[in-house]
Amino acid sequence: MSEELSVISIENLTPEEKEKVTAIAEKIDVKNTAALLQYGAEPQKKIAEFSESALSTVRTKELGEVGDMLTSLVTELKTLDTDKEGFFGKLFKKASSKVAVLKTRYGKAEESVERITSALENHQIQLLKDVALLDQMYDKNLENYKDLSLYILAGKQKLEDLRKTALPALAEKARETGLPEDAQAARDLSDLCERFEKKIHDLELTRMVAIQMAPQIRLVQGNDTLMSEKIQTTVNNTIPLWKSQMLIALGLEHSVQATQAQQQVSDMTNQLLLKNAEKLKLATTEAARESERGIVDIETLRDTNRMLIETLDEVVKIQEEGHAKRQAAEQELSKLEGEVREKLLEIRG
Repeated sequence: MSEELSVISIENLTPEEKEKVTAIAEKIDVKNTAALLQYGAEPQKKIAEFSESALSTVRTKELGEVGDMLTSLVTELKTLDTDKEGFFGKLFKKASSKVAVLKTRYGKAEESVERITSALENHQIQLLKDVALLDQMYDKNLENYKDLSLYILAGKQKLEDLRKTALPALAEKARETGLPEDAQAARDLSDLCERFEKKIHDLELTRMVAIQMAPQIRLVQGNDTLMSEKIQTTVNNTIPLWKSQMLIALGLEHSVQATQAQQQVSDMTNQLLLKNAEKLKLATTEAARESERGIVDIETLRDTNRMLIETLDEVVKIQEEGHAKRQAAEQELSKLEGEVREKLLEIRG
């Protein structure tokens, strides 16, 4: 699905959507104040409710808790290397006692690791569910956007028809009859068109909320996906690596106890464990580097911000042009009223 909501015009509507626009336009009665006030209210309300729902979804995120768990996991993995000389450096000194100490400390650490791992897996399941939910939210936002666009198109169609047919007809009638009530009828319809134009503009502002919501949903969805991937990497790679290193350590210690050449075995084992420690360091630093990596590139945020600003600038420009047109229309209407009065004075004279 596209990450951006395309502009909907009457030309790219389906036949069914065009029929719906026509049906909506035919039901519009600008003289009905209550109906005019409620025009487009239903899709407008849906977008407002949807925005609140999306905000609630974001608020309930516990990604900070996941980060804390990952930090706790790293701490647990380091608990067996807390003394100055290093755990692996002392592994084969006083072999009999070290094996017992190692097993005890490993058992305690393993309990914590398993508990944290289970919690992380539960969070991953929830994150994957949230990703699917955000897909549904994106589709719902698109549906609301389309519904509101249809009301906007229908309103503009009705407004254009009024200003091209009904309003000129009333103005012509007022000029022909010279009656004040006819002139007032033309003015009333013009005012109603002005009010309806403002109503359509309000709907366009609401539609802008839906447009902005689309990339925001994708950003949250991306955050969930990245965090889920980090959890999977930790569970599938980091923890098994840690366990394998501990099993290697235990196995080597048992080998040392079974051999008489303790010094030679110690040298060989120290070299092996040094390599294992280097691998563990590399894996840990890579994991830490990945966890510190930014979720979203600054260029993406810069482009998104620029596009949002450009959109707002265009909206302001449209508002200013609409205001200018309405002022020009008011001057023209004032001129027409003056002509009607002068004509009436001529007739009465």
